Amino acid sequence: MVRRLSRPGPWKRGPVLTVLAVLLGLLMAFHGRITDLGGLGSLVETFLPWCGLLVPVLLAGALRRRSAAAVVALLLPAVVWLGLFGALLGDGSRPGGDLTVAQHNVGDANPDPAGTARALVASGADVLALVELTEEARGTYERELATAYPHHTVQGTVGLWSRWPLSDVRPVDTAMDAGPLGAAKTEDEKAGYQRALRATVATERGPLAVYVAHLGSVRLMPRGGFWTESRDRNARALGEALAAESGERVVLLGDLNGTTDDRALAALTARLRPAHTEAGDGFGFTWPAGFPVVRIDQILLRGVEAESSWVLPATGSDHLPVAASVSW
Repeated sequence: MVRRLSRPGPWKRGPVLTVLAVLLGLLMAFHGRITDLGGLGSLVETFLPWCGLLVPVLLAGALRRRSAAAVVALLLPAVVWLGLFGALLGDGSRPGGDLTVAQHNVGDANPDPAGTARALVASGADVLALVELTEEARGTYERELATAYPHHTVQGTVGLWSRWPLSDVRPVDTAMDAGPLGAAKTEDEKAGYQRALRATVATERGPLAVYVAHLGSVRLMPRGGFWTESRDRNARALGEALAAESGERVVLLGDLNGTTDDRALAALTARLRPAHTEAGDGFGFTWPAGFPVVRIDQILLRGVEAESSWVLPATGSDHLPVAASVSW
C-alpha cells in the first residue's frame, strides 16, 4: 500500500515522453528555423511528413507508462502535423480540366525507353515533359512519341512534347556551371547538359508558358552532411527566370530534387503553387519508384487551376511519373 501511494500520479509520469512530444511539435511547427548547416534544415524538411509516425510511437509509450501529461502533450505534434499535411489525407481532386500535363524523370539507366514512352502516351497527357534524357535514348522517345505529340523540343537532357504547336522555345540558364571553370566553357559545351527549357504551348484555350527543369542532385555524405549546393543554386536561378516571366499562365514541370516543404525551393514555391497540394489524393510520393518515400517530381502552377493531380504507374525509371489536370 505504501509503495502504491508513493508512485507518481498520471500527471507526473513519463516526463521524458512529455518533453519529446513537445519537442516534436516544435520541430514541425518551426522547421523553417532549423539551421541549414550541413543541409540539416533541408534534410528535415525533405522527410517532414514522416515525422507524423513518431506520434503513435510516443502515444504507445505514454499509454504504457499511463502518463496523462505525455498524452496531452502529444496533442501539439498531432495538431501541427494535421495542419501541415491533413489536407493530403483526403482526395482533393475535382472532375474536369482543360488539359492534362505530365512530367517524368525517365532515368538515364532506363532499360526500356520504348515501353516507358508507350506508357506515357497511354496516360492521355496533352503536354509531356521528360528529364534525364540521354543521347542514346533520345531517338527512341522521339520515335515513340511522334504520333501522339507532333510538336516537341529537346534542350540538352530535358524535353517537351505537345499536342499543340510550340513557340518561343529557349534554354533556361540554371547556373549549372559556377565559378571560373564554368565561365570558361563555351555555349556549345554547356548545351550538351542543358537541364531546363521554356516554351509557349498554343493550347485551345490560349497560350501557356511551360518550363521544364531538372535541378541538381542532392547527396547524403558522411562528412559533408546533406549536400545540396548545385540543387539550391539551380533553384535560385530558375526562380529568377520565373520572376521575369511575363506570361499570365505558367506551368513548371520537373524533377526538382526537393519537396515543396524544402526551403531550398522557396524561390519557386513563392511564385507557383504545387498542383498536388491543391488537388491531389494522398502524399503522391515519387522516389524511389520501388518504395517511394518523398515527392521530388513536381508540377507547379500560376494563372491556372489544378483540378486533379496523381501519380502514374511505374515505368523502367527509378522515378514515378506525375500528372495533373488543369483548367483556365
